[in-house]
Parts: sequence; structure tokens; C-alpha cells
Amino acid sequence: MNPPDKTQRNWSTFFIEALIRLLGFSSIGFVLLIFLFLLQEGIPAFFQVPLGNLLSELWYPTFDLYGILPLLLGSLLITLTAILIAVPLSVGTAVLVREAAPPWVREVLKPMIEALAGIPSVVLGFLGMTLVAPIVQKLGAPTGLTAFTGALILAYMSMPTIISVAEDALDTVPKSYRDAGLSMGATKWQTIWRVVVPAARSGIVTAVMLGLGRAIGETMAVMMVTGNAARMPLSLDSLFRPARTMTATIAAEMGEVAHGSIHYHMLFGIGLILFTLTFIINLIAASTIFKKRKKGGLR
Repeated sequence: MNPPDKTQRNWSTFFIEALIRLLGFSSIGFVLLIFLFLLQEGIPAFFQVPLGNLLSELWYPTFDLYGILPLLLGSLLITLTAILIAVPLSVGTAVLVREAAPPWVREVLKPMIEALAGIPSVVLGFLGMTLVAPIVQKLGAPTGLTAFTGALILAYMSMPTIISVAEDALDTVPKSYRDAGLSMGATKWQTIWRVVVPAARSGIVTAVMLGLGRAIGETMAVMMVTGNAARMPLSLDSLFRPARTMTATIAAEMGEVAHGSIHYHMLFGIGLILFTLTFIINLIAASTIFKKRKKGGLR
């Protein structure tokens, strides 16, 4: 069989490149279409609902009260608490897997950690209701379905993402950095925490941002374990009381709302706010990666 001539190779290359461009631009197009749909359905709510009502502390759509502050603050409380729990555990695990564990242990742990990300959120929500919630209540909370319970579940759900990305960031640190630290008389752990981890700081920050985006967008597990009480989490014990997130509100009420009503547009308005927050978080993570690559290229 004769090898393909130059013209056939050129056409094949052109077709593959065009297909890759089409797929890349189509993914961007899908995101833009989703944003435009949210914009079309959500913007009317901000014109129909007075600003004082919108920024109130009451979310009772039956009585035309659409205060989004309890939902926004509830989402922030649960998400930030989850990240505060997940980051130390995730970074420590990533350091263990990449720097301290023997190769055979690393080959076992890494696939297991990545497999944890595939557990359905409804399963984790069920485990949270049956296992975690009773423990939280025994610790003194008035009920087991609290913001803290939701934060624990979200921390568990975001850990595989943070561990995987942070471990990859540690893996990109050149071996010469480790050799230089050891040659200066530092111990292995001093080299890890004072040389390797700071060198991978931008990648670890990216991992945290991606984990934050994963946590703030979670729906089912949070709806099952937080109690779904639309209250302002401003008291000192708010973490151990029921709360409601924006995602849980959309999931719980969208199936019962009348199409085209103020309540309908308000739920899409909440989705628009959530989309914007997630987009900003991902944009920060992407800009961190870009700056790291640009800085590396300049070297």
C-alpha cells in the first residue's frame, strides 16, 4: 500500500484542527447560552421586586417576601466553613501522597482519592443524615441538620479535587529544589514545608479555588443535611443551627413554582447570582494558572 501523499496529510491535519476549534468554541458557546438564558429569566426579578424587599431578611415567597440575604449568607457560611476544614486536610494529604509515601502506597492512594469524587452527592447526603447528623446533635446542637453538618459533607466532597490538583502542583516542583534544600542542611520535612510547598503555592491556591467552586455549587447533599431554614446566620451559634443555601432553594422550589411568576424569575435571579460567583471563582483560578505559566515561561 502506498503511503498517503502530502495533499491527503494536509487535508487530514486541516480537518482535525477545524474539529478541535469547533469543539472548543462550542463549549464556550454553551456557557454563553446558559448565561444568556439565566439573564433573560432572572433579570426581570430585579425589576419586579423592590430593592428593600430584595435585601430583607425574610424569604417567604407565599407572602411576596424575597429577601436573598439569608440564602446568600447561608451559602457563604457553609461553603467557607467547608473550605476551612478541607484545605488543611487536603494539602496535608497531597504532601503525604507526593512527598512522604512510598511509591507503592502512592499508586494505591491516588486512584482511591480520585474515585471518591465519583460518589453521588445524594449518597453522601443520605450518609450525612444517618451518620453525621446524630453525632452533631449529640455534641450539643439542637438538631443534627445544621450548617456545620452541611460544611462537613461539603468538605468531604471538595477534598478529592483539592488533593488531586495540589498533588499535581507539588509534582511540578523541580527535583533540584528538593536537592538544594537538603544540601543546605535542612531535614526532609523542613525542605517540604519551606521549599517545596511555597514553590507550589500558586497551584495549591488554584486547587483551593476549584474546591471552593465545587462546594458552592453543590445542591442535593446540602439540601438534605442543613435543615433548609431561611434564617440570617448572624448569631454566634449560627453554625450549629439550620441554614439554607441558594442551590437548595432553587432545587426545592423550582418544581412547584408557576411559570412566569415573580417567584419563578426570582429563582432564576438566584441562579444568576450563583453563576456569577462560580464564574468569578473559576476565573481567579484560571488567572492564577496563567500567571504561573507566564512566569515559568519568562524563566
